[in-house]
Amino acid sequence: MLLSYVSKRPLLEIPSSLPARTLLWRRCLLLCALAWLPLASQAATAAALYTKTQAKAGARVYSRQCSTCHGSKLQGGAAPALTGASFGKSLKGTYPTAGKLYHFISTQMPVSNPGALGKTQYEQVLAFVLAENGYPMGTSKLDAAHLDKATLLPYPNKNKTSNLEIQNIGSASRTVIGKLPDATHVTITDAMMKSPGQHPSDWLLHGHDYANQRYSPLQQINAGNVKSLVPAALIQTGVTSSFETTPIVVNGVMYATTPVVDSKMKILAIRADTGDILWESTYDVGNFKICCGPVNRGVAVGYGNVYVTTLDDRLIALDAATGEVRWNVGVADPDKGYSETMAPQIYDGKIIVGSSGGEWPIRGFVAAYDAHSGKQAWRWHSTDPKSFEGDAWKRGGGMVWTTPAIDTGRGLVIFSTGNPNPDLYGAKRKGDNLYTDSIVALHVASGKLAWHYQEVPHDVWDYDAVSNVVLFDVKTRDGKTIPAAGEAGKTGWFYIVDRRNGKLIRKSQPFVEQSANMFSQPTRQGVKMLPGANGGAEWSPPAYSPQTHSVYILGMNQLMTFTTGNDPGYQPGTMRLGSSFTNVSKDPVQNGTFTAINVDTGHIAWQYHARQPLIGGALATAGNLVFMGEGDGYFDAFDATTGKKLWRFNLGAGVNAPPISYAVNGTQYIAVAAGGNFQLGFPYGDTIAIFKLAK
Repeated sequence: MLLSYVSKRPLLEIPSSLPARTLLWRRCLLLCALAWLPLASQAATAAALYTKTQAKAGARVYSRQCSTCHGSKLQGGAAPALTGASFGKSLKGTYPTAGKLYHFISTQMPVSNPGALGKTQYEQVLAFVLAENGYPMGTSKLDAAHLDKATLLPYPNKNKTSNLEIQNIGSASRTVIGKLPDATHVTITDAMMKSPGQHPSDWLLHGHDYANQRYSPLQQINAGNVKSLVPAALIQTGVTSSFETTPIVVNGVMYATTPVVDSKMKILAIRADTGDILWESTYDVGNFKICCGPVNRGVAVGYGNVYVTTLDDRLIALDAATGEVRWNVGVADPDKGYSETMAPQIYDGKIIVGSSGGEWPIRGFVAAYDAHSGKQAWRWHSTDPKSFEGDAWKRGGGMVWTTPAIDTGRGLVIFSTGNPNPDLYGAKRKGDNLYTDSIVALHVASGKLAWHYQEVPHDVWDYDAVSNVVLFDVKTRDGKTIPAAGEAGKTGWFYIVDRRNGKLIRKSQPFVEQSANMFSQPTRQGVKMLPGANGGAEWSPPAYSPQTHSVYILGMNQLMTFTTGNDPGYQPGTMRLGSSFTNVSKDPVQNGTFTAINVDTGHIAWQYHARQPLIGGALATAGNLVFMGEGDGYFDAFDATTGKKLWRFNLGAGVNAPPISYAVNGTQYIAVAAGGNFQLGFPYGDTIAIFKLAK
């Protein structure tokens, strides 16, 4: 899964209203070219390639555009180190001349908008990187037109050690701010998790229940009085970046996570009625590589613990009452491209996680860990050797980005899987590439495959399945009611399958625009298609209302050009796309849809059209309401039956996270994070907003 920059502002425009740290994250993809290029070029000591003036100018561009990802001293962080032994090792094979290195950077990077910086700035940054690595400077400017014969070996700085040489396992520090909660009050049991209807005031699981329906039975706030909704608290976390958390609430205590800024993230315990912070645990994140923002989507809470995954691929258990770390285990190798953004699922003594990182040549998986010890119970890999050519399955993608659903009656964990790798180049991975782009069910006790349904065989459009799977019952044409699972695809259809066997029941009417050529093969000249590579539906979790039998889906329309490229080869630990997709700059299509789809028919019940692509998530309530947020800062409420907009409130930053509802002392609240979105350029913030009815 890889998102593209969609702001209608000029790419290098600096909005004066945003803080500098926010701007750096917005800019990160612009020159993170060097983060994702296979940093393999054969380094130039034979002749001076650049001037001191160019290197100085490049330092300014680097600081403005790159340092947040690569580190202020090129030591690495969200992106690879650009100096030291790791950098030196990468200079062997793929790019034999500085010219080929420059060509790759200037034509393929940033991946979201290739060539955005322009020739001069690319030359300056390359000069700066060469200077920092000990290559000699001279009196002649580095000129891209004369680099074809400039070799980059031997590497002059090979003995300098970078931060990537030693895996940096992060550490946590805790701060107690308010009165700590009673441990018994914040201990969620299996019985509570399996019967959320008996705990209507709480939001105990990521999707509210194991079905991932995001439906609250509370109805104090309803279609008749929602216009009286007002802020009860605005919690400022102090961490300003792309904010996607879903809070968990038990007995009036809210648990939430922040994104990562300056290699730090927070796990917070908060009074859910007043917004007062009780404790916060700050985690210093180790090495990590990301494509789609420094995000974290929340925690799982149970057995007296708070469980969180991190971008450096750790699974951590903290004491729910105090915030103290109980254990910290590794899930996968972040240096290879694995990262964790998902909120874990918790079930029957197990913590279940997948992995992000679909743009790297790695193999996706789902794994279960003992909730008390952190010991791995099982691991299932999402690439099937029989459906990939040769050994491509070893690096075939199929990442699991979002929190699975659990069919408790059948003992199944059901989830969606991401794109095969390379994303847009399929010549070396012929076959259907199972189990990528699929809805998959495993036996939760053993991790063994139960069934699958593949939405897009042999995907070369980045049409992966990344939205949360939702469970519900549907009626068939003969009037029978059967158990089903649904997933909102990037293709623009909502896929509904029989959750007993994975067979397709129906596809919905498309909830976004689809061009007639949407499955055309990319060409070197480029093919314009809808949906774009972002969908359709991105990771945004839908909501389902048993009252209306409708699922509510956030969608986006972005006309993109898909362009094929050369064989990207294989470099461990480096991003591998194989082609590119970019927004069409002339007469661009940039808008969103919020759609109610009746699951019994697959027909659209109603649809709201937004001016910007929609990404975040939905909430349905028994008050005949659905809530969702928009990138321009508005948080909206709709009549769940008719789609009439009943209320909105502007929070000053993109509302790009899923809302929740809960009650404390008989008062119903609605809460949502407002912090913008890294990929789509929506305004940043650091706020969790809590609403209630005015007295």
